[in-house]
Amino acid sequence: MLHLDRCDPARRDWVSDAIALVEADANRSADTHLLPFPLPTSWGIDLYLKDESSHPTGSLKHRLARSLFLYALCNGWIGPGTPVVEASSGSTAVSEAYFARMLGLEFIAVMPAGTSPEKISLIEFQGGKCHLVDDPTATVAAARTLAAELGGHFMDQFTHAERATDWRGNNNIAESIYAQLGLERHPVPAWVVVGAGTGGTSATIGRYIRYRRFPTRLCVVDPEGSAFWPAYLNQDWTVSTSRGSRIEGIGRPRVEPSFQPSVVDRMVPVPDAASLAAMRAGSAVLGRRVGGSTGTNLWGAFALIAELMAAGRTGSVVTLICDGGERYAHTYYSDDWVAAQGLSLDAPLATIDAFLSTGRWDPPPIRGSADEPDLKG
Repeated sequence: MLHLDRCDPARRDWVSDAIALVEADANRSADTHLLPFPLPTSWGIDLYLKDESSHPTGSLKHRLARSLFLYALCNGWIGPGTPVVEASSGSTAVSEAYFARMLGLEFIAVMPAGTSPEKISLIEFQGGKCHLVDDPTATVAAARTLAAELGGHFMDQFTHAERATDWRGNNNIAESIYAQLGLERHPVPAWVVVGAGTGGTSATIGRYIRYRRFPTRLCVVDPEGSAFWPAYLNQDWTVSTSRGSRIEGIGRPRVEPSFQPSVVDRMVPVPDAASLAAMRAGSAVLGRRVGGSTGTNLWGAFALIAELMAAGRTGSVVTLICDGGERYAHTYYSDDWVAAQGLSLDAPLATIDAFLSTGRWDPPPIRGSADEPDLKG
């Protein structure tokens, strides 16, 4: 009998060792802290923040990068010497560069030519290289082409994020949240609030909630310039916008394949000024700087807490600290930068101050919704 064995034993051994290295990183760092956000006890509602900034690469994207590498290794897409390419100028590229260096692989992040030097330096610090393209909308196509030219693997976070993570458990972020709430007065949250960049985190949490039959609802908050909110509003998944999001890590100009709207119970559009105001207000309460996407999360969480209070309900709400604020010192935390964007934080800061004092929510008018003039269907 003729046997055709295409398995390279040396490659299989390398993949096995690589998976062990990535799994060891998970064993060291997967379970991040769940921090209480101080609210008046009399409200009967508790707010918790899952601190994803404590990962080795400083953001929620560390989980995504780990899952993407394991997915690619187990699918046979990455082997010894395989160059890894990604379309990202932010935290995903930083985290993927970390894992590529761990495995001794070349990593190249394809990003717009206008990417800030601070972001480039973070990727290079983790051993990655940066490939700049003039057209910001062409990064995915350029990354796919570059990977083919190099004989490498295009990681494609926007397609693979929702399928690379084991949503049933295996210490994913959802399972970790519920385990850490086990001894709290409201161990099953009324709401979990997250943003969407790839859509992988919301897909994982939404699926886990349903799988475990929890009554928890999932709210996805979306910044200005993103296609997720107007697409959800109109139930039209072909919607695109002419610009991306100013809030790094969340919001996309198109609905990405990993976004699973059927597991989302509510979406809330959040103006960029509100995201930055909540970021600054939250940082003042926590005594540490958090990033802009955390501000987006907090704005949505505050609104839901006020809604629960108005209905006379008690419970808990959980959201995420996606990354730390240190990398945004020259942007989100700069008054000059905020002014140059044409933003004023006064009205949303007043809304937050009133909420933290009274529990009532009376936000200024929402911008960045489905009727923006730059919307394209």
